[in-house]
Amino acid sequence: MFEKLETLPPDPILGLSVAFREDPSSDKVDLSVGVYKDRGGVTPVMSAVQEAERALIDAQSTKVYLPPAGAPGFREAIFSLVLGDAAAALRPRAGVIQAPGGCGALRLGAELIDRAMPAATIHLSDPSWPNHAPLLTGGGLRVERYPYYDSAGHRLTLQPMLDALSGAAPGSLVLLQASCHNPTGVDPDREQWRAILDVAAERRLVPFFDIAYQGLGDDLDTDAWIIRESARRLPEMLVAVSCSKNFGLYRERTGALLFVGTDIAHAKAVESQANKAARSMYSMPPGHGGLIVERVLSDAMLRARWQAELAVMAGRLRSLRAALAQGMA
Repeated sequence: MFEKLETLPPDPILGLSVAFREDPSSDKVDLSVGVYKDRGGVTPVMSAVQEAERALIDAQSTKVYLPPAGAPGFREAIFSLVLGDAAAALRPRAGVIQAPGGCGALRLGAELIDRAMPAATIHLSDPSWPNHAPLLTGGGLRVERYPYYDSAGHRLTLQPMLDALSGAAPGSLVLLQASCHNPTGVDPDREQWRAILDVAAERRLVPFFDIAYQGLGDDLDTDAWIIRESARRLPEMLVAVSCSKNFGLYRERTGALLFVGTDIAHAKAVESQANKAARSMYSMPPGHGGLIVERVLSDAMLRARWQAELAVMAGRLRSLRAALAQGMA
């Protein structure tokens, strides 16, 4: 059986990381895997996360399985973090499923879409994060591309993007990165976002947001603004949430899939289907990271410390990008 398999080339992102480690040059910059590093080149555990983890371990009395939907406290905390003041009004017609990281949330979303609309088309920016397409096609979706970035002018190609989405079939999906677009770093401003939502409303497109960097762009609320605006203007949406970057929980695989439907009955149906899809893929999500996030977000002092740490990280990233751009000019 195995003799029929061919050896595949390295992953385009992870392969770069290996090449970086093997490069003997002393004058090199690692722009491969998306992990934050401090001045010492270390990816630290955040102080608020460390304290929450210690408290969790001290209080924990069992390692029993979580349900397929995940830890209830984590789910509600993430729902509120992403949707802000809109969360309470949306909750009756919405749901959230804990997932193994942002990748797990994207794949779970694809599986859910395929159950609702087999062989559905999702429109993906060109360029996009390299793992987007494999995750989505692996869940049964067809991927089409829309223009996004003018590499010569270093800007968003808004009108070509709008033209492409205007030609999308009604009912198809569009994957949108809520902030810190990977790999370009170029995000629409609010006026441009509104124009994108206008087309989505006119063509009855369903947005599938990927928010992997909430708090690392501008701030927690600004980075999630387009998701909240979409929930206000459009009847349905999905959101893949990652806690890898903004909580530093990379290897704990902590994420969630949020969805908003048109009514309570739809939300219940979606949640039941998402639970069944999760059960068939990974059964239930890992608990440790989600319980840490829940504790950080539910404790006022830990939450304030986490937000302060996040702001420092975001500021350092902005200064490093500016220094790199200046050095390459």
